Amino acid sequence: MGTITYKLVMPEHLNHFGFLFGGNLLRWVDETAWIAATRDYPNCAFVTLAMDNVEFRKRAGNGDILRIESEQESRGRTSVRYRVMVFRRAPGSAADEPMFSTIVTLVRVNAEGRKTPLP
Repeated sequence: MGTITYKLVMPEHLNHFGFLFGGNLLRWVDETAWIAATRDYPNCAFVTLAMDNVEFRKRAGNGDILRIESEQESRGRTSVRYRVMVFRRAPGSAADEPMFSTIVTLVRVNAEGRKTPLP
């Protein structure tokens, strides 16, 4: 099962050049992967272990709508990987364009923060 979320780029999300601050995008990507893992594996606690190949291919500006999609790529004994893709739609546009993608690896942890097997 995949997860889709949307974000509206607002002035507080912009860097000093007037474009989306990369840290905000990474937070939303991480959040979307975590939501997907939590929905796919109920009653499991996850933490982010890694993000692969962080490369910003397009910039986003104020008023852009971002569509963030995640789908499970693979799973191991204690971890699960999600491909997360981000698309932007500029104000007044009828089309989305790809702007970012990565693989996020999350690991299941117990109450002490130690890795534990997935169900």
